[in-house]
Amino acid sequence: MRIKSIASTFVLFGLALSVASAGEPSVQFSKRCLMISPNEGCAVGDVNKDGKLDIVAGPAWFAGPEFIPRPLRDIEEFQDDYLHNNGDQLFDVDGDGWLDVVSNSWLTSVVHWYKNPGEPGLTKGLKWKPGLLKETRDQNEVTALKDFDGDGTPEWFINHWDKKAETACWKFTKDAEGKPTLEKIVLGDQGHGHGFAFGDINGDGREDILLELGWYERPEGNPFAAKWAFHPETALPHPSCPCVIADFNGDGRNDILWGKAHDYGLFWWEQGEPKADGTTTWTEHEIDKEWSQAHAIVGADLDGDGQAEYITGKRVRGHAGKDPGGLEPECVFYYKWDKASGKFVRHTISDFGGGVGIGMQICTADFNNDGRIDIAVSGKTGTWLLTNQGVK
Repeated sequence: MRIKSIASTFVLFGLALSVASAGEPSVQFSKRCLMISPNEGCAVGDVNKDGKLDIVAGPAWFAGPEFIPRPLRDIEEFQDDYLHNNGDQLFDVDGDGWLDVVSNSWLTSVVHWYKNPGEPGLTKGLKWKPGLLKETRDQNEVTALKDFDGDGTPEWFINHWDKKAETACWKFTKDAEGKPTLEKIVLGDQGHGHGFAFGDINGDGREDILLELGWYERPEGNPFAAKWAFHPETALPHPSCPCVIADFNGDGRNDILWGKAHDYGLFWWEQGEPKADGTTTWTEHEIDKEWSQAHAIVGADLDGDGQAEYITGKRVRGHAGKDPGGLEPECVFYYKWDKASGKFVRHTISDFGGGVGIGMQICTADFNNDGRIDIAVSGKTGTWLLTNQGVK
C-alpha cells in the first residue's frame, strides 16, 4: 500500500482486486448485436408510443421488443472511426407528444434536435427532420438531461472537457417566432473539466454537481438564483462521465465511484468526517486496474436484491486507440458492494474480447418486461442489447 496527500486530504490506495469466483452466483446476460456502427451514444424510451421501450442509437432506432434497426438520421464521420455524436437524449422538444432526439458532438458547439415523424412516418421508415436548437459556443465531452429546478421539464446539461469552461445548464424554451431553442443558465465559473455526477456531497439534502476540478454546492431554494459555491477538494484526474455518488459502506455519508476515463483504474472515494470548516475529506480505494477507459458508470439493481450494482466497461478505442491500453480487448463488468469485506466484487457481463465494450452512454431498463433490468450500450464494436437472464 502507499499513502499520499491530495489537497490536504489523505488518500489510501488498496491494491487487491476482488473478482467473483467461478462457483459464485452471478447475473448472467445474453448478448445481441443490433447494429455495427462506430456510434457511441444511445437512449431509451417509447419512441413509437406502443407501450414498449425502444432504443435510439445515433443513425438508427430500434423498435422493441424485436429491436430491428430503422433509419433515424445521417451523421457525419470524422477521423478514422468517429461519428459526430457524443450522446443521444430523448425529449419532446416541440410538445407534440412524440419523443424527439437531442444531440451534438465533441468538437462542435451546435445542438440539433431531430423531430420524431410520428405515425405513419415511423412505420414507413422515414428519417427524422433535423432542426437547430442552439449555437452554444460550448464544446463538450458528453451531455445529460437533468431537472434542476423540479418543474417537471429537464434542462440540457453540458459536461465540458475544458477545465476553464463555465458550468451551465440550458433551459428548453421557444424563441420569438415560437421555434424551440435553449436558454443558458450559468451555475458556476470556477472550474469544470472531463467527468461529472449528480448527488448530495455534503449531506444537506440537496443534489450537488461533481466535476473534474471539484464540486459545486447547490444553494438552498431556487437553483438558478445565484452561483453555486465551488469546492476543489474532490478534484479527480479525468474521471468517468458519469461517475456515481452514493453511500456504499452505509455510514450515512455519500461516497464517489469513478474511473479514469482515458487510463487504467476504477476507484471509490470514501467520504470521512468533514473538517471544522465543512471541507469534505476522502480516502481513495482502488477497485480494479486490469483494464482501461472506464468512461461511464451507471447503477442499477441487476440481481433484484434491492441493492444497486454498478455497470461499466472499456470504452472501445477512446481517442482512436491512443489512450493507455486503448487497443486492448473490450469488456463490460458490473461491480457489487460486499458488506462483509467492505470491497467491490467484479462480475462479468461480457468478458475480455467478448465483442462488447461501451461508448459514451450506458442505458438500463427492463426491455422484455420480465422483471429484470437489461442493458443497452453503443460503442465502436456496435450497438448491443444485453439481456438479463437472472442469477445463476
